[in-house]
Amino acid sequence: MNFDFQFSEEQIMMRDMVRDFVNNEIKPVASKIDENEEIPAELRKKIGEMGFLGISFPEEYGGLGMGEVGYCMMQEEIARGCMSTATMIGAHQSIGSNAIYLGGNEEQKKKFLTPLAQGEKLGAFCLTEAQAGSDSFNVRTKAELDGDEWVINGEKLWITNGELADIVSVFARTSKGVSAFIVETDTPGFHAGPAEKKMGIRGSKTNPITFDNVRIPKENILGQDGRGFLLAMKTLDAGRLGLGAACLGAAKELLELSAVYSKERKQFDQSISKFQAVQFMLADMAIMIYNMESIIYRTAVKYDKGENVSRESAIVKYYCSECLDEIADKAVQIHGGMGYSRELPVERFYRDSRINKIFEGTNEIQKGIIARDIIKHNGKM
Repeated sequence: MNFDFQFSEEQIMMRDMVRDFVNNEIKPVASKIDENEEIPAELRKKIGEMGFLGISFPEEYGGLGMGEVGYCMMQEEIARGCMSTATMIGAHQSIGSNAIYLGGNEEQKKKFLTPLAQGEKLGAFCLTEAQAGSDSFNVRTKAELDGDEWVINGEKLWITNGELADIVSVFARTSKGVSAFIVETDTPGFHAGPAEKKMGIRGSKTNPITFDNVRIPKENILGQDGRGFLLAMKTLDAGRLGLGAACLGAAKELLELSAVYSKERKQFDQSISKFQAVQFMLADMAIMIYNMESIIYRTAVKYDKGENVSRESAIVKYYCSECLDEIADKAVQIHGGMGYSRELPVERFYRDSRINKIFEGTNEIQKGIIARDIIKHNGKM
Protein backbone atom coordinates (compact mmCIF):
# COMPACT_ATOMS: atom_id res chain seq x y z
CA MET A 1 0.00 0.00 0.00
CA ASN A 2 1.31 3.40 -0.93
CA PHE A 3 1.16 5.58 2.17
CA ASP A 4 2.06 9.24 1.90
CA PHE A 5 0.23 11.16 4.59
CA GLN A 6 0.55 14.54 6.23
CA PHE A 7 -1.68 16.24 8.78
CA SER A 8 -3.66 19.20 7.46
CA GLU A 9 -3.29 22.67 8.89
CA GLU A 10 -6.71 22.30 10.52
CA GLN A 11 -5.71 19.03 12.16
CA ILE A 12 -2.48 20.53 13.48
CA MET A 13 -4.37 23.51 14.91
CA MET A 14 -6.79 21.13 16.61
CA ARG A 15 -3.93 19.11 18.06
CA ASP A 16 -2.29 22.25 19.43
CA MET A 17 -5.58 23.30 21.00
CA VAL A 18 -5.97 19.92 22.70
CA ARG A 19 -2.34 19.99 23.84
CA ASP A 20 -2.81 23.39 25.46
CA PHE A 21 -5.97 22.17 27.16
CA VAL A 22 -4.19 19.09 28.48
CA ASN A 23 -1.24 21.11 29.78
CA ASN A 24 -3.45 23.70 31.47
CA GLU A 25 -6.49 21.72 32.60
CA ILE A 26 -5.66 18.00 32.83
CA LYS A 27 -2.01 17.53 33.79
CA PRO A 28 -2.27 19.75 36.92
CA VAL A 29 -5.06 17.54 38.33
CA ALA A 30 -4.08 14.13 36.89
CA SER A 31 -2.62 12.81 40.15
CA LYS A 32 -5.73 13.93 42.05
CA ILE A 33 -7.94 12.20 39.50
CA ASP A 34 -6.05 9.00 40.26
CA GLU A 35 -6.06 9.46 44.04
CA ASN A 36 -9.72 10.48 44.27
CA GLU A 37 -10.79 7.91 41.66
CA GLU A 38 -12.89 10.51 39.91
CA ILE A 39 -12.68 12.97 37.02
CA PRO A 40 -14.09 16.24 38.38
CA ALA A 41 -17.50 17.13 36.96
CA GLU A 42 -16.22 20.58 36.07
CA LEU A 43 -13.42 19.07 33.97
CA ARG A 44 -15.86 16.75 32.21
CA LYS A 45 -18.03 19.78 31.44
CA LYS A 46 -15.07 21.70 29.99
CA ILE A 47 -14.12 18.72 27.81
CA GLY A 48 -17.66 18.70 26.42
CA GLU A 49 -17.67 22.45 25.84
CA MET A 50 -14.40 22.20 23.91
CA GLY A 51 -16.04 19.76 21.50
CA PHE A 52 -13.77 16.87 22.44
CA LEU A 53 -16.69 14.48 23.05
CA GLY A 54 -17.76 14.61 19.42
CA ILE A 55 -14.61 15.44 17.55
CA SER A 56 -14.92 12.53 15.08
CA PHE A 57 -18.58 12.96 14.13
CA PRO A 58 -19.94 15.08 11.24
CA GLU A 59 -21.00 18.61 12.03
CA GLU A 60 -24.58 17.80 11.05
CA TYR A 61 -24.79 15.65 14.20
CA GLY A 62 -23.12 18.16 16.50
CA GLY A 63 -19.54 16.98 16.03
CA LEU A 64 -16.43 18.74 14.78
CA GLY A 65 -16.10 16.62 11.63
CA MET A 66 -12.47 15.62 12.23
CA GLY A 67 -12.96 11.91 11.52
CA GLU A 68 -10.96 9.05 12.98
CA VAL A 69 -7.62 10.71 12.23
CA GLY A 70 -8.66 13.77 14.24
CA TYR A 71 -10.02 11.59 17.02
CA CYS A 72 -6.75 9.66 17.27
CA MET A 73 -4.78 12.90 17.35
CA MET A 74 -6.96 14.15 20.20
CA GLN A 75 -6.76 10.92 22.21
CA GLU A 76 -2.99 10.87 21.81
CA GLU A 77 -2.79 14.28 23.48
CA ILE A 78 -5.38 13.52 26.18
CA ALA A 79 -3.53 10.35 27.21
CA ARG A 80 -0.29 12.28 27.65
CA GLY A 81 -2.00 13.96 30.56
CA CYS A 82 -4.33 11.32 31.99
CA MET A 83 -5.26 7.88 30.71
CA SER A 84 -8.35 7.81 32.93
CA THR A 85 -9.67 10.84 31.07
CA ALA A 86 -8.80 9.29 27.71
CA THR A 87 -10.69 6.15 28.77
CA MET A 88 -13.78 8.16 29.72
CA ILE A 89 -13.74 9.93 26.35
CA GLY A 90 -13.10 6.70 24.43
CA ALA A 91 -15.98 4.81 26.04
CA HIS A 92 -18.28 7.75 25.31
CA GLN A 93 -17.26 8.59 21.75
CA SER A 94 -15.40 5.74 20.13
CA ILE A 95 -17.78 2.95 21.14
CA GLY A 96 -20.84 4.21 23.07
CA SER A 97 -21.82 7.01 20.68
CA ASN A 98 -20.18 5.48 17.62
CA ALA A 99 -22.52 2.46 17.79
CA ILE A 100 -25.40 4.91 17.23
CA TYR A 101 -23.53 6.66 14.42
CA LEU A 102 -22.71 3.39 12.64
CA GLY A 103 -25.98 1.56 13.26
CA GLY A 104 -28.58 4.26 13.76
CA ASN A 105 -31.06 5.71 11.32
CA GLU A 106 -31.33 9.43 10.65
CA GLU A 107 -33.95 10.01 13.33
CA GLN A 108 -31.90 8.16 15.96
CA LYS A 109 -28.77 10.11 15.09
CA LYS A 110 -30.57 13.45 15.35
CA LYS A 111 -32.24 12.54 18.63
CA PHE A 112 -29.48 10.67 20.46
CA LEU A 113 -26.13 11.21 18.74
CA THR A 114 -26.39 14.99 18.54
CA PRO A 115 -26.51 15.67 22.30
CA LEU A 116 -23.75 13.09 22.80
CA ALA A 117 -21.51 14.69 20.18
CA GLN A 118 -22.19 18.17 21.55
CA GLY A 119 -21.09 17.06 25.02
CA GLU A 120 -24.50 17.68 26.54
CA LYS A 121 -24.84 14.00 27.44
CA LEU A 122 -22.40 11.17 28.15
CA GLY A 123 -22.47 7.75 26.54
CA ALA A 124 -21.40 4.18 27.31
CA PHE A 125 -21.17 0.80 25.56
CA CYS A 126 -22.88 -2.14 27.28
CA LEU A 127 -21.64 -5.45 25.85
CA THR A 128 -19.57 -7.36 28.42
CA GLU A 129 -21.20 -9.84 30.82
CA ALA A 130 -19.99 -12.41 33.35
CA GLN A 131 -20.11 -15.19 30.73
CA ALA A 132 -19.57 -12.93 27.74
CA GLY A 133 -16.20 -11.23 27.96
CA SER A 134 -13.89 -12.61 25.30
CA ASP A 135 -16.87 -14.73 24.22
CA SER A 136 -18.90 -11.61 23.50
CA PHE A 137 -21.41 -13.42 21.28
CA ASN A 138 -22.63 -15.33 24.34
CA VAL A 139 -24.61 -12.45 25.85
CA ARG A 140 -27.41 -13.52 28.20
CA THR A 141 -29.15 -10.16 28.65
CA LYS A 142 -32.55 -10.52 26.98
CA ALA A 143 -34.81 -8.15 25.07
CA GLU A 144 -38.41 -9.17 24.35
CA LEU A 145 -40.91 -7.25 22.28
CA ASP A 146 -44.07 -6.41 24.19
CA GLY A 147 -46.44 -4.41 22.00
CA ASP A 148 -44.68 -1.17 21.07
CA GLU A 149 -41.88 -1.62 23.61
CA TRP A 150 -38.77 -3.70 24.10
CA VAL A 151 -38.36 -5.08 27.63
CA ILE A 152 -34.72 -5.62 28.64
CA ASN A 153 -33.55 -7.82 31.51
CA GLY A 154 -30.03 -8.82 32.47
CA GLU A 155 -26.70 -7.62 33.83
CA LYS A 156 -23.60 -6.12 32.24
CA LEU A 157 -20.15 -5.93 33.83
CA TRP A 158 -17.10 -3.67 33.50
CA ILE A 159 -19.03 -0.84 31.85
CA THR A 160 -16.90 2.31 31.57
CA ASN A 161 -18.94 5.45 32.34
CA GLY A 162 -21.68 3.17 33.70
CA GLU A 163 -22.77 5.43 36.54
CA LEU A 164 -22.19 8.65 34.59
CA ALA A 165 -23.80 7.87 31.26
CA ASP A 166 -27.06 9.41 30.07
CA ILE A 167 -27.42 7.23 26.96
CA VAL A 168 -26.03 3.71 26.48
CA SER A 169 -25.74 1.32 23.55
CA VAL A 170 -26.91 -2.07 24.84
CA PHE A 171 -26.46 -5.50 23.27
CA ALA A 172 -29.07 -8.08 24.20
CA ARG A 173 -30.39 -11.37 22.85
CA THR A 174 -33.75 -11.47 21.10
CA SER A 175 -35.56 -14.35 19.38
CA LYS A 176 -33.53 -13.56 16.26
CA GLY A 177 -30.08 -13.30 17.84
CA VAL A 178 -27.99 -10.51 19.36
CA SER A 179 -29.49 -7.06 18.78
CA ALA A 180 -28.46 -3.52 19.69
CA PHE A 181 -30.58 -0.96 21.50
CA ILE A 182 -30.43 2.66 22.63
CA VAL A 183 -31.33 3.07 26.32
CA GLU A 184 -31.64 6.31 28.24
CA THR A 185 -30.34 5.70 31.74
CA ASP A 186 -33.15 7.56 33.49
CA THR A 187 -35.49 4.79 32.30
CA PRO A 188 -37.03 2.89 35.26
CA GLY A 189 -35.24 -0.38 35.94
CA PHE A 190 -31.79 0.81 34.85
CA HIS A 191 -29.35 0.63 37.76
CA ALA A 192 -25.59 1.17 37.96
CA GLY A 193 -23.85 -0.66 40.79
CA PRO A 194 -20.83 0.49 42.83
CA ALA A 195 -17.72 1.46 40.87
CA GLU A 196 -14.95 -1.14 40.65
CA LYS A 197 -11.77 -0.56 42.65
CA LYS A 198 -9.09 -0.82 39.98
CA MET A 199 -5.30 -1.01 39.79
CA GLY A 200 -5.11 1.64 37.08
CA ILE A 201 -7.22 4.16 35.15
CA ARG A 202 -8.76 4.72 38.56
CA GLY A 203 -10.34 8.04 37.61
CA SER A 204 -12.63 6.40 35.06
CA LYS A 205 -15.82 4.89 36.44
CA THR A 206 -16.35 1.17 35.78
CA ASN A 207 -19.66 -0.29 36.94
CA PRO A 208 -21.93 -3.31 36.76
CA ILE A 209 -25.26 -2.43 35.15
CA THR A 210 -28.58 -4.12 35.92
CA PHE A 211 -31.59 -4.04 33.59
CA ASP A 212 -34.76 -4.90 35.48
CA ASN A 213 -37.72 -4.81 33.09
CA VAL A 214 -36.33 -1.75 31.36
CA ARG A 215 -38.93 -0.66 28.82
CA ILE A 216 -37.82 1.31 25.78
CA PRO A 217 -39.71 2.35 22.63
CA LYS A 218 -39.80 -0.17 19.80
CA GLU A 219 -37.98 2.32 17.56
CA ASN A 220 -34.91 2.34 19.87
CA ILE A 221 -33.50 -0.79 18.25
CA LEU A 222 -30.28 -0.07 16.31
CA GLY A 223 -30.38 -1.53 12.82
CA GLN A 224 -31.96 -4.90 12.16
CA ASP A 225 -33.12 -7.31 14.84
CA GLY A 226 -30.51 -10.06 15.18
CA ARG A 227 -27.71 -8.07 13.53
CA GLY A 228 -26.36 -6.39 16.64
CA PHE A 229 -23.24 -8.52 17.04
CA LEU A 230 -21.92 -7.36 13.67
CA LEU A 231 -22.50 -3.75 14.77
CA ALA A 232 -20.62 -4.41 18.02
CA MET A 233 -17.63 -5.79 16.13
CA LYS A 234 -17.64 -2.91 13.64
CA THR A 235 -17.81 -0.42 16.51
CA LEU A 236 -14.88 -2.07 18.25
CA ASP A 237 -12.73 -1.62 15.15
CA ALA A 238 -12.79 2.12 15.84
CA GLY A 239 -12.51 1.59 19.59
CA ARG A 240 -9.32 -0.43 19.23
CA LEU A 241 -7.84 2.19 16.96
CA GLY A 242 -8.55 4.94 19.48
CA LEU A 243 -7.12 2.77 22.25
CA GLY A 244 -3.90 2.50 20.25
CA ALA A 245 -3.76 6.28 19.95
CA ALA A 246 -4.09 6.66 23.72
CA CYS A 247 -1.26 4.15 24.17
CA LEU A 248 0.85 6.22 21.78
CA GLY A 249 0.26 9.42 23.75
CA ALA A 250 1.21 7.79 27.03
CA ALA A 251 4.30 6.26 25.40
CA LYS A 252 5.46 9.63 24.06
CA GLU A 253 4.99 11.23 27.45
CA LEU A 254 7.00 8.47 29.15
CA LEU A 255 9.83 8.81 26.63
CA GLU A 256 10.06 12.56 27.20
CA LEU A 257 9.97 12.17 30.98
CA SER A 258 12.67 9.48 30.80
CA ALA A 259 14.96 11.43 28.48
CA VAL A 260 14.80 14.55 30.67
CA TYR A 261 15.31 12.58 33.88
CA SER A 262 18.25 10.65 32.43
CA LYS A 263 20.09 13.93 31.85
CA GLU A 264 19.30 15.28 35.32
CA ARG A 265 20.05 12.14 37.33
CA LYS A 266 23.74 11.66 38.14
CA GLN A 267 25.56 8.51 39.17
CA PHE A 268 29.32 7.88 39.19
CA ASP A 269 29.78 11.65 38.73
CA GLN A 270 27.93 11.81 35.41
CA SER A 271 24.41 11.87 33.99
CA ILE A 272 22.94 8.40 33.56
CA SER A 273 22.17 9.43 29.95
CA LYS A 274 25.87 8.77 29.33
CA PHE A 275 25.42 5.07 30.12
CA GLN A 276 24.86 2.77 27.17
CA ALA A 277 22.33 0.68 29.13
CA VAL A 278 20.09 3.75 29.54
CA GLN A 279 20.69 4.93 25.98
CA PHE A 280 19.59 1.54 24.64
CA MET A 281 16.37 1.66 26.68
CA LEU A 282 15.58 5.12 25.30
CA ALA A 283 16.35 3.90 21.79
CA ASP A 284 14.07 0.88 22.21
CA MET A 285 11.28 3.16 23.40
CA ALA A 286 11.70 5.48 20.41
CA ILE A 287 11.70 2.58 17.95
CA MET A 288 8.42 1.25 19.33
CA ILE A 289 6.83 4.71 19.33
CA TYR A 290 7.78 5.29 15.69
CA ASN A 291 6.13 2.02 14.72
CA MET A 292 3.07 2.73 16.87
CA GLU A 293 2.53 6.13 15.30
CA SER A 294 2.95 4.73 11.80
CA ILE A 295 0.39 1.94 12.07
CA ILE A 296 -2.16 4.05 13.97
CA TYR A 297 -2.42 6.85 11.43
CA ARG A 298 -2.05 4.55 8.44
CA THR A 299 -5.07 2.63 9.74
CA ALA A 300 -7.01 5.77 10.69
CA VAL A 301 -6.67 7.08 7.13
CA LYS A 302 -8.04 3.78 5.78
CA TYR A 303 -10.90 3.92 8.29
CA ASP A 304 -11.86 7.44 7.20
CA LYS A 305 -11.91 6.23 3.59
CA GLY A 306 -14.52 3.65 4.57
CA GLU A 307 -12.24 0.66 4.12
CA ASN A 308 -12.49 -2.47 6.25
CA VAL A 309 -9.81 -2.28 8.94
CA SER A 310 -10.74 -5.20 11.23
CA ARG A 311 -7.33 -6.85 10.85
CA GLU A 312 -5.46 -3.56 11.02
CA SER A 313 -7.27 -2.26 14.11
CA ALA A 314 -6.59 -5.56 15.87
CA ILE A 315 -2.91 -5.19 14.98
CA VAL A 316 -2.94 -1.61 16.30
CA LYS A 317 -4.61 -2.62 19.55
CA TYR A 318 -2.29 -5.58 20.11
CA TYR A 319 0.98 -3.93 19.15
CA CYS A 320 0.42 -0.57 20.84
CA SER A 321 -0.77 -2.03 24.14
CA GLU A 322 2.14 -4.47 24.25
CA CYS A 323 4.60 -1.69 23.45
CA LEU A 324 3.19 0.69 26.04
CA ASP A 325 3.60 -1.95 28.73
CA GLU A 326 7.25 -2.39 27.77
CA ILE A 327 7.84 1.35 27.48
CA ALA A 328 6.27 1.99 30.90
CA ASP A 329 8.48 -0.70 32.40
CA LYS A 330 11.61 0.84 30.88
CA ALA A 331 10.54 4.29 32.09
CA VAL A 332 10.28 2.99 35.65
CA GLN A 333 13.69 1.36 35.31
CA ILE A 334 15.31 4.56 34.04
CA HIS A 335 13.77 6.54 36.91
CA GLY A 336 14.87 3.91 39.42
CA GLY A 337 13.37 4.36 42.88
CA MET A 338 11.67 7.58 41.82
CA GLY A 339 9.85 5.67 39.09
CA TYR A 340 8.28 3.53 41.79
CA SER A 341 7.21 6.55 43.82
CA ARG A 342 3.88 8.31 43.44
CA GLU A 343 5.78 11.57 43.59
CA LEU A 344 6.28 11.29 39.82
CA PRO A 345 3.66 10.43 37.16
CA VAL A 346 5.66 7.46 35.84
CA GLU A 347 4.22 5.20 38.55
CA ARG A 348 0.66 6.15 37.53
CA PHE A 349 1.36 5.54 33.84
CA TYR A 350 2.79 2.13 34.74
CA ARG A 351 -0.44 1.12 36.49
CA ASP A 352 -2.65 2.68 33.84
CA SER A 353 -0.94 0.88 30.97
CA ARG A 354 -1.78 -2.68 31.99
CA ILE A 355 -5.52 -2.61 31.21
CA ASN A 356 -4.90 -1.92 27.53
CA LYS A 357 -3.95 -5.55 26.94
CA ILE A 358 -7.31 -6.63 28.36
CA PHE A 359 -10.21 -4.35 27.49
CA GLU A 360 -11.80 -3.89 24.05
CA GLY A 361 -10.91 -7.53 23.43
CA THR A 362 -7.92 -9.21 25.08
CA ASN A 363 -4.71 -9.36 23.10
CA GLU A 364 -5.21 -13.10 22.73
CA ILE A 365 -8.51 -12.36 20.99
CA GLN A 366 -6.73 -9.85 18.73
CA LYS A 367 -4.30 -12.53 17.58
CA GLY A 368 -7.25 -14.74 16.69
CA ILE A 369 -8.87 -11.95 14.65
CA ILE A 370 -5.61 -11.28 12.83
CA ALA A 371 -4.93 -14.96 12.12
CA ARG A 372 -8.44 -15.68 10.81
CA ASP A 373 -8.22 -12.75 8.41
CA ILE A 374 -4.79 -13.86 7.21
CA ILE A 375 -6.12 -17.36 6.51
CA LYS A 376 -9.23 -15.98 4.79
CA HIS A 377 -7.12 -13.90 2.42
CA ASN A 378 -4.33 -16.47 1.94
CA GLY A 379 -1.80 -14.29 3.70
CA LYS A 380 -2.28 -11.26 1.48
CA MET A 381 -1.71 -7.87 3.12
